[in-house]
Amino acid sequence: MIAIKWMLFITVILFSCSAYTSQPSVLLAKVYDEEKHNDISAYLVSEKFDGVRAIWTGTQFVTRKGNIINAPHWFTTSLPNTWLDGELWSKREHFAALSGIVRTKIPNNKDWQAVTYKIFDMPDKTLAFSERYKNYSQLVTHINQPHIQAVKQRRFKNNKQLSDYFNNITAQGAEGVMLHLADAKHKSGRSGALLKLKPYLDAEAVVIAHLPGKGKYTGMLGALRVKSASGQLFSIGTGFSDAQRQNPPAIGSTVTYRFHGLTKNGLPRFASFLRVRESI
Repeated sequence: MIAIKWMLFITVILFSCSAYTSQPSVLLAKVYDEEKHNDISAYLVSEKFDGVRAIWTGTQFVTRKGNIINAPHWFTTSLPNTWLDGELWSKREHFAALSGIVRTKIPNNKDWQAVTYKIFDMPDKTLAFSERYKNYSQLVTHINQPHIQAVKQRRFKNNKQLSDYFNNITAQGAEGVMLHLADAKHKSGRSGALLKLKPYLDAEAVVIAHLPGKGKYTGMLGALRVKSASGQLFSIGTGFSDAQRQNPPAIGSTVTYRFHGLTKNGLPRFASFLRVRESI
């Protein structure tokens, strides 16, 4: 009886999921604003994992850009023939090493032993997120593999409870939290159905010049001159290791930077380099 019920469950999910395209349609997050989003009880809240976004198409992992992620066969063999959304992750504050593992064309079995697939959605345009959460949780329980994990969702009654949870996990190295509107059906693109809350904001910009360093950075990079998507020009001079200053991000590459709000002129305040955006 249990086996029959599980087969029926999988069948329903398979027929309700959208067809996969070369560049998958994914749900993207807006930034949480306490003044705008004050009914916290309407959201399911989870940790934001700083990994590589990975969509399981039913046969392979792809990035949100549609590029194939070459995972070992043993890593994916237990995954079902249905669309899943999640994050390939290893541990907190470990993104650079993880990215190197995931970008490798020929996967290294030993390296992938440290990777887990954190499933945070089982997209279905007919179901609210609260139901999709139940579905992917049941799926992970059935799979019963340590490297396939369901992202736990929590409910809070007010902003203080959310703030306490946020402060607790970010103090331990978490990137932040995600807030899913519990009653929202899956819809591709950026919307208020998914919000992110981080101890800082981040954005992307294109490198247009290398500014020379001074003092101890003489002969190395002093700052990146960058251009935002809106056309604003500004410099990023902090957040680099010495190795990155000696071999800076290429002109024309896209970098991710963190900042703390905007100045009165609309420029990022305290912009600091995070990473080069990978092509995956």
